[in-house]
Amino acid sequence: MTFLYKAEAARGAEWARLFAEQLPDLAFRQWPDVGDPAEVRYLMAWMPPDDLATRFPNLEVLFSVGAGVDQFDVTALPPDLPVVRMLDPSIADGMVEYVTLATLSLHRNLIDYLDQQRAKVWTQIRLRPATKRRVGVLGLGVLGTAVLDRLRGFGFDCAGWSRSPRALDGVRTFAGADELPEFLARSDILICLLPLTDETRGILNRDLFAQLPDGAALVNTGRGGHLVEADLLAALDGGRLSAAVLDVAEQEPPPPDHPFWTHPRIILTPHIASMTQPESAFAILLDNLQRHRAGEPMRGLIDRTRGY
Repeated sequence: MTFLYKAEAARGAEWARLFAEQLPDLAFRQWPDVGDPAEVRYLMAWMPPDDLATRFPNLEVLFSVGAGVDQFDVTALPPDLPVVRMLDPSIADGMVEYVTLATLSLHRNLIDYLDQQRAKVWTQIRLRPATKRRVGVLGLGVLGTAVLDRLRGFGFDCAGWSRSPRALDGVRTFAGADELPEFLARSDILICLLPLTDETRGILNRDLFAQLPDGAALVNTGRGGHLVEADLLAALDGGRLSAAVLDVAEQEPPPPDHPFWTHPRIILTPHIASMTQPESAFAILLDNLQRHRAGEPMRGLIDRTRGY
């Protein structure tokens, strides 16, 4: 019986050590060293290989190494194969750190001051208190609620939007398509933490930007597919939006001639907002393996009809 890992190699070595120390009865292999394909019962991957049903005929569970599974083409997966997303607490911790950094950078005009530094300009920009800055988070899952909890501590006027109603202490919440315009109209800094589904693909577009306050800013740490990139560039160049912090792109990395690399109002990072840490994730994976062997529901099992 084999557990196969197919993702970033350096962290694969950490997973191998943890399996050797804590689960030595389950063989651990790292792609492309699969051994006997018929022995593979568990696969953990960022992008699984094609033809899983024929390649690994006895595969029992597909684990995502990330908090989301939208990088998987679930229509191409065996229909009865359980798909489980990662619930590592370090993912939320990393996301909170990144979104806090991005939000404070936008709030405190960091892009402007970096421009001034390069131009050797010493000019102060009037400080706007956090209590006067309205922050809106699209997506109220584990990551969205953790981000809002942290941002509230700075005094920001926080709101959140989700597909179905949610109640959060100290946060005004909106739900569904009917309440989205009101939510957008009060978001000076809009943060996207939505799962990528057919309904949310391309949601960050010209029509949405037109409903934000003049000069609003965007943080996208969801997926590149949420954003219509040409619409963002037009909104920035036309002054509808003031700045954007992007950790994801439609193509990663973007082509060398892509405007995101050099646009003066964009901060671009290489999909590093949060990362699974094997040390903290292993206990959750071990628990799910034990649950699976015992015939119990696994934590993080996705609903394919919803996409998360």
